[in-house]
Amino acid sequence: MKKGFDNDKYLLMQSQHIRERIAQFDNKLYLEFGGKLFDDYHASRVLPGFQPDSKLQMLLQLKDQAEIVIVISAEDIISSKVRGDYGITYDLDVLRLIDAFQGVGLFVGSVCITMYTAAPEVEQFEQRLNGLGIRTFRHYKIPGYPNDVARIVSDEGYGKNEYIETQRPLVVITAPGPGSGKMATCLSQLYHEYKRGVKAGYAKFETFPIWNIPLKHPVNLAYEAATADLNDVNMIDPFHLEAYGKTAVNYNRDIEIFPVVNAMFELIAGKSPYHSPTDMGVNMAGNCIVDDAVCREASRNEIVRRYFKALCDQKVSGNASSELFKLELLLNQAGLTVGSRPVEQQSHAVSEKTGGAPAAAIQLPDGTVVTGKTGPLLGAASSALLNALKKLAGIDQEEDLVSCRAIEPIQTLKTNYLGSKNPRLHTDEILIALSSSAAENETAAKALRQLSMLKGCDMHSTVILSSVDTDTIKRLGMYLTCEPVYEEEDRKYHKR
Repeated sequence: MKKGFDNDKYLLMQSQHIRERIAQFDNKLYLEFGGKLFDDYHASRVLPGFQPDSKLQMLLQLKDQAEIVIVISAEDIISSKVRGDYGITYDLDVLRLIDAFQGVGLFVGSVCITMYTAAPEVEQFEQRLNGLGIRTFRHYKIPGYPNDVARIVSDEGYGKNEYIETQRPLVVITAPGPGSGKMATCLSQLYHEYKRGVKAGYAKFETFPIWNIPLKHPVNLAYEAATADLNDVNMIDPFHLEAYGKTAVNYNRDIEIFPVVNAMFELIAGKSPYHSPTDMGVNMAGNCIVDDAVCREASRNEIVRRYFKALCDQKVSGNASSELFKLELLLNQAGLTVGSRPVEQQSHAVSEKTGGAPAAAIQLPDGTVVTGKTGPLLGAASSALLNALKKLAGIDQEEDLVSCRAIEPIQTLKTNYLGSKNPRLHTDEILIALSSSAAENETAAKALRQLSMLKGCDMHSTVILSSVDTDTIKRLGMYLTCEPVYEEEDRKYHKR
């Protein structure tokens, strides 16, 4: 795949810029860390060349200066709020994050429970963390937050919060998800630091929207698509334009809250170090785009993927979604038409030829599109996967990589013993069969060695795939879209 982003330049430039921001204050910076630290696959899709763990690698360059504070809202603990991407609750994700940070050598100093409420679930969570050697601190709800600035920045507001004891110059404030209270935690700490005579600073690190590329650049439109459920809107930062006469892009929530945050800075420190919400940011990603055309095309494809996902989510839930209307507007703004991608066109062409049976298509790194149709042995996705591996390995499409004799016992196991009514092999099952064949069949082994070449390839299915197929395709690093259609549309109440 073509690269549009220089990841090495980004790591160097970003870490250096954060060091400069630390030095701007009293060698103490609270850095609000937005987005995903370990697995930023959205950024890697829209900025080809950006590694999913780039932000983590950047932090590792600062690990001797940095410590992590993870914040979680008591309300999210009590409600057992779940992360949609991992399917785990926020409190379990805090434990996952601690393991992940410590596993790479980053120091996790503590966990802060925001909007603290005395509840059995919250107290049990604190006890669990304390038992693991992780200190916990409590921050409380403040009446009138965020508008009653005078009360918030007082002993009756931030002053009631416990002061989080930190040891290092860079304190990274992160959380399992949005709405956890990262900014409030940073500002509360500033209040306590100034009380102690430490002129600490605050900065915000989020990759998107990218402030120094155009407002309607596809990369920024793709960010709006990714946050359509949050109703984030990219905007020209009016404070930055007024202060510097320069156009910068930010998003509505930061722009709306900036006057309040600025007033808090003035009460805490006497004056604000920033003239705009863009000033608060430290993101250098826009300076590391090396091929704008590649990033534009990747971002357009991402908008289409988000649209198809919303269509399928609506089909599964049966509920109309305002998110879908926003994504339709973004499609129009980006000049995109559903059905124009080669994978969509060719998968539908195969489906039409086979009487409307499910079909799939995969676009390979060189632009070639291979297809798969539904057969007695394989589902369309499995067929497309095998055909893609054959094409990548230079194997004739008519050659059987896995014999019927190898497939039939798996079908018997599925239908006779495991209770499945679908005898066709899923993608994970055909890969296992291919792996078994590779032990004695060099052609199968040659095909199997091409699996890594599928990473980053677009795939489209004319029907919603099973969770098994979806998970396998995701693990291969492919970008899947599905039409919002069930293979068996006559099932009204239970879709399998």
